[in-house]
Amino acid sequence: MSDVEGLPASVPAAGDRRRAPAPAHLRFFHGPMDCGKSTLALQVDHNQSRQGRSGLLLTQGDRSARPRITSRVGLAREAVEVDAGTDLLLLVRTRWADGTRVDYLIVDEAQFLTPGQVDQLAELVDASHVDVYAFGLTTDFRARLFPGTQRLLEVADDVQRIQVEVLCWCGAPGLLNARVVDGQMVREGATVVVADTAPTPAPDSVAPDASTTVPETHYQVLCRRHHVLGLLGPGAAGPGQLALP
Repeated sequence: MSDVEGLPASVPAAGDRRRAPAPAHLRFFHGPMDCGKSTLALQVDHNQSRQGRSGLLLTQGDRSARPRITSRVGLAREAVEVDAGTDLLLLVRTRWADGTRVDYLIVDEAQFLTPGQVDQLAELVDASHVDVYAFGLTTDFRARLFPGTQRLLEVADDVQRIQVEVLCWCGAPGLLNARVVDGQMVREGATVVVADTAPTPAPDSVAPDASTTVPETHYQVLCRRHHVLGLLGPGAAGPGQLALP
């Protein structure tokens, strides 16, 4: 019998690894928006599955508003939607109890994990030899680490900044994510507001009637200098800034 109630002893935690344990790893890939995190997540899943391994894809707050991992280049896969109350250990153990192999986890939008959930991922790696590949944003719109990101930076075996270069509107490397509400960069508000990226409208464009529309929210990648200044473009005036000629 298994030492876990309800879990058949014949179901391996990670394929054949329980019979021949091999080191598993918790790997964290991070960067700003538009650097290709979801694309890389789906590529890793493709490469792993081609070798006959069985994976479980997790996400939360995907841009599609569905339980999927989607990429702006058009790739997409169905995934399991999780939230702050999801017990990741129980989620994987339930798969084992159903007779489903779980050799690896792909975790997109990992910045939204709680520190406790990151520790659960580490336990799956260390105790059950499940490889975990987590992908997430480095900082929020205030240029502060997400709690999930901070814990991953603390405990992951391997941390890599994704190398696809993202540019600010000025041409400098884009490092930070700005939240833009009705064309203006904001620095206060809820940490998590799901929205996609879109160009910031030109300052001379016709604004919608604020009394009849919901505030439009999107995110824009900026270099550190323009994030500090709140400048969204060469003709966009940030808080307390004059529009550039």
